[in-house]
Amino acid sequence: MTIENATSSMTSQAQNSSANPIAIFDSGVGGLSIAQCISQHLPNENLLYVADTLHAPYGEQSPEFIQQRLNEVALWFIEHKAKAIVVACNTATVNAIDQLREKISIPVIGVEPAIKPAASLSKNKKIAILVTKATAENPRFLGLVAQYSNNSEVTIQPCPGLVELIELIEQDKKNSVECKLLLSNYLMPLIAKGVDTIVLGCTHYPLVSDLINDICGDSVTIMETARPVTEQLQRQLALHQLLNSSNKDGTTTFYSSKHSPEQQALFSHIWQLPLTLKSYP
Repeated sequence: MTIENATSSMTSQAQNSSANPIAIFDSGVGGLSIAQCISQHLPNENLLYVADTLHAPYGEQSPEFIQQRLNEVALWFIEHKAKAIVVACNTATVNAIDQLREKISIPVIGVEPAIKPAASLSKNKKIAILVTKATAENPRFLGLVAQYSNNSEVTIQPCPGLVELIELIEQDKKNSVECKLLLSNYLMPLIAKGVDTIVLGCTHYPLVSDLINDICGDSVTIMETARPVTEQLQRQLALHQLLNSSNKDGTTTFYSSKHSPEQQALFSHIWQLPLTLKSYP
């Protein structure tokens, strides 16, 4: 079954039920930072989280592969009666979200780097965006930079290897000397150029924001995207009359395409609560 057929075959009642879950997708654990923000600000909503960890990092994948995977997961979400989809992955957003929105009728919210607010905030008019290799080369992303840079000097800094270290939290790699050295290699040249505002253009990167802050110091502002994504989701749910009216706390169900005890420990570590990780699909 195609995404289009699945969407059209859903009954109006099933598709528009406010109790149906919000689906959240990322290539790995980075999107948990988005899911946590959604859970905090929309506590009555039920969430489905899928990590395509088997194929992570997406920064090394082709646009065609990313589109294929996002469409496959979106179909699964629709079959599970999701009322909205949050693409909590910058790389998947810039490479695949436009074609997905053309195929389905439920709200699809993506993660856009905070270029416009960063350009407005920067005193030096020098900002940097930390991204994956795939995002750095994406025409849609480059168009956003050109559109919203507001005469600021924008440095696009690919960070190969960083997502892989963050995904190894069970080995404490994100707090390791190796991770700090890698971050220093990316950040110190930016500081030397006078950059005073850095945008985290991958949802994995907030998981090492403490290290980034330690390296950059108080003179550099670090901008994340979890809150703007949550606010946009809330607006879309309200617009489509899909906000959950229940007074009960919502549930969050976690899935990974690379199911293992190590993955479950990793999810629990980031979520800061014990959880059961299920196998996707």
